[in-house]
Amino acid sequence: MNALARIRGELTPLGNAQIAEHSSRFFKAGAGEYGEGDLFRGIRVPALRKLAKRHRGLALRDTQQLLRSKYHEDRLLALLLLVESYRSGDASRKASVFETYLRNTAYINNWDLVDTSADPIVGAQLAATGDGGLLERLAGAVSLWERRIAIMATFHFIKHRRDFEPTLRIARVLLHDREDLVHKAVGWMLREIGNRDRPAEEEFLQRHYRGMPRTMLRYAIEKFPQTRRAAYLSGRV
Repeated sequence: MNALARIRGELTPLGNAQIAEHSSRFFKAGAGEYGEGDLFRGIRVPALRKLAKRHRGLALRDTQQLLRSKYHEDRLLALLLLVESYRSGDASRKASVFETYLRNTAYINNWDLVDTSADPIVGAQLAATGDGGLLERLAGAVSLWERRIAIMATFHFIKHRRDFEPTLRIARVLLHDREDLVHKAVGWMLREIGNRDRPAEEEFLQRHYRGMPRTMLRYAIEKFPQTRRAAYLSGRV
């Protein structure tokens, strides 16, 4: 039995039908919802993290095959493995993981999958090698998930470099995005800037808050004092 078959053999008995049903609702897998058609085994994230530790040496080609699974948990496990492979790899390995990730964004198709992986793979690689316009290309993609990858990748710059320019640049691109899950991600990243430098966040907000989606604004100002939040929400800043 090869390594990938062993992992699949370990995943199957961990499934739970009740958890799977809950996950299907939670990740909006119903008709017309953002995760339409996704399938769930019903495995909790801590169990997947344990599997990722046990199989951290899985070959990249096998990890890619796992990422292309019809099951949500398999794809999350594959991304956990990619994150670990990137983190522990040399420059060549990091580049291979990054390229594999970008070739397979069609399978990174829910918010938890994006949020687990965009910062430690895409953000980290761009911080090391330069952007080259990739974030803008992702932010302009048809795919909701690629647009979310674009903004979530900038979390790496916020956390590790206190460099807010990539986030603010992509936030401007996504100001008028049509998807609520993008609004939430942009607002979240603006809030993370504010957690470190409130004036930097407020400078951006004062230029754009009147035109940004309400959800984006609410996420961005969540940690503000009540009176300041009220001022932004009423348009009186």
